[in-house]
Amino acid sequence: MSSMSSKTPDYIVDIKNGPWEPCGQESQITQGQISAQQAGKRPYISILFDCCGVYQRIYRNRTATAYEGCCPRCLRQVCVRIGEGGTSQRFFRAR
Repeated sequence: MSSMSSKTPDYIVDIKNGPWEPCGQESQITQGQISAQQAGKRPYISILFDCCGVYQRIYRNRTATAYEGCCPRCLRQVCVRIGEGGTSQRFFRAR
């Protein structure tokens, strides 16, 4: 997973302000569309959304190219790409 710049810690991700564009080939999946059983099996990362001060799980897309989700309050979207040389961190902060 990449960070915003070389000076920014890898646990801080950027929130897109404009129209949402999927990271991979899969369209966005809302939290309501994921059953409890599916969510337990699906890899996720935890995000602290600075915009509203809330934590949210975001799930890996089905093509395993990124973790995609949005703030549960203001719906600002975040996309954390998966790639070589990434991090093993499971908790991130989006600002």
